[in-house]
Amino acid sequence: MVHEGLKIISRGQKLEEADKAVIMLHGRGATAESIIQLSSKLPEAAYIAPQAENREWYPKSFMEPRENNQPHLDSALGELDTLVQETVEKVGRENLFLLGFSQGACLGSEYVASNPEKYGGLIILSGGLIGEKAEAFEGDLEQTHVFIGCSDKDPHIPLERVEETVQVVEKLNGDVEKYIMQGSHHGIVDYEVEKIREMLS
Repeated sequence: MVHEGLKIISRGQKLEEADKAVIMLHGRGATAESIIQLSSKLPEAAYIAPQAENREWYPKSFMEPRENNQPHLDSALGELDTLVQETVEKVGRENLFLLGFSQGACLGSEYVASNPEKYGGLIILSGGLIGEKAEAFEGDLEQTHVFIGCSDKDPHIPLERVEETVQVVEKLNGDVEKYIMQGSHHGIVDYEVEKIREMLS
């Protein structure tokens, strides 16, 4: 499989001693080291970041038909599931947060929608559900708090897909908080960092 045996780095508390954990998923062309730097601005927790093979979770746009991103996409979701299960064993699912930026946000939202249970939270930064259209999923997120932030003219993430993602997650009984900023910015802004701090506190 493409991503088998991912390198994983960690910061903050040891998983065995933490009362909450955050799995952080980097964007295309980025690294686990780059996304985990964000933990320096966030509350105490166990922070875990896997590194995608060749710095990308899947090769094509997240708006392409899902089969165009295989086998990379299923491999990434499978490796993420393994990491989630290992983390849940230590802290419990209700204390697990998934945070992703860009391609990592797409991967995280796809994983949670495919595996809907009560999580500590889902943080989608400049991303949305994967596929030619945002598919419907079955299950119950049990009011998991989901924060989704994006620019209205993000060059990589159409606003329409952000709105579709919100609708799908709400139908899964997620408690969604949406933040749309003006402009063509594709990055993480201070307001989003503050919202993440609130969620983790």
